[in-house]
Amino acid sequence: MTHDRAFDVVVLGATGFTGTLVAEYLARHANGARWAIAGRDAGKLRGIRERARALGGEAPEMIVADVADPASLVEMARRTKVVLTTVGPYVRYGEAVVRACIEAGTDVCDITGEATYVAMLVERYHAAAAAANVRVVPCCGYDSIPADLGAQFAVEHLPADEDLCVRGYARVKGQASGGTWHSALGILEDLGATLRALDAIPRTGTDVDRRVEALPAMLHREDAVDAWGVPMPVVDGPIALRSAALVGGYGRTFRYGHFGASRRALAGLGMTLGLPALSLALRIPAVRARAGAVLQPGQGPSEATRSRSRFEVFFVGESAQGARVLTRVAGGDPGYTETSKMVAESALCLAMDRASLPARAGVLTTASAMGPVLRRRLVAAGLTFERLR
Repeated sequence: MTHDRAFDVVVLGATGFTGTLVAEYLARHANGARWAIAGRDAGKLRGIRERARALGGEAPEMIVADVADPASLVEMARRTKVVLTTVGPYVRYGEAVVRACIEAGTDVCDITGEATYVAMLVERYHAAAAAANVRVVPCCGYDSIPADLGAQFAVEHLPADEDLCVRGYARVKGQASGGTWHSALGILEDLGATLRALDAIPRTGTDVDRRVEALPAMLHREDAVDAWGVPMPVVDGPIALRSAALVGGYGRTFRYGHFGASRRALAGLGMTLGLPALSLALRIPAVRARAGAVLQPGQGPSEATRSRSRFEVFFVGESAQGARVLTRVAGGDPGYTETSKMVAESALCLAMDRASLPARAGVLTTASAMGPVLRRRLVAAGLTFERLR
């Protein structure tokens, strides 16, 4: 990457709900990084620019760029070290941004949780990004930083020369935005395709020779966290497994499973059986229409609601010889407040900490691209990574 770029970070999609939160975060915490906002509506961008100025930061420069206009994306990407894109659904709008960034030699990160999109990125763009020395890092929000960096943090406390097994248990209190709600409905509407996409995310790498595999997706009791583990069709598990395939330190072999945490067995059973039932129901047009009307894209939880929201993910790690560890990653509102923080710090890490990061390129994960360097940033920003025992 050349270093004569006008900006360190450009936020594409800054006028959306999450993009606005990212811009507000950077206005407060850019710490000297040069950043700009981008989108297709200059009028809305001006509003975000003035909001950033009101928060005490310098008013960011505006760039008009549209995911439907590839030339505008390349021009934007050539002006910055990193593009942070919040324009989703990514399976529809993300590929053009990645292509532009590879052409421009620019790193790119996003907040997708779409398994189909991640699998496609690895298949189509890993080799091209690696050849261009570009880091394409999807899933830099709640999907999947807590799981990915949390699993990496857990294995740091286990023997590196033994077979390892880690299970993550997520507990969330929060409210979805319209965009997230509609993305979730799309995932559930074709649950079979989602599960196939999760399996399609590659779990092999070139840096290490390690067998990695997913734990069985089944309801089970975990006394260490006083909860029932509920299988969830989310991208977090495959992302953590991909990291283990790309990075050293995950033992001789590595197994991982990511689960929701339910305090009651009946609630856990209901969640386990309810997802397939909901998937079938969403194929009925009337049900899909009513579900889609619950929240509209662009709507999101209020600041007061976000202030009451929180998440925590517990990690139970074990080695074949009996070593055992319990760790925890926790923060506030996962979907928006913390996601905007996570992706902003990811972009700043890619732009400002390059000399401290692994010499690795391609379609990566947060653990393989940034690992402990990003984790230290997130701890400084208020997230919790701790060993409980």
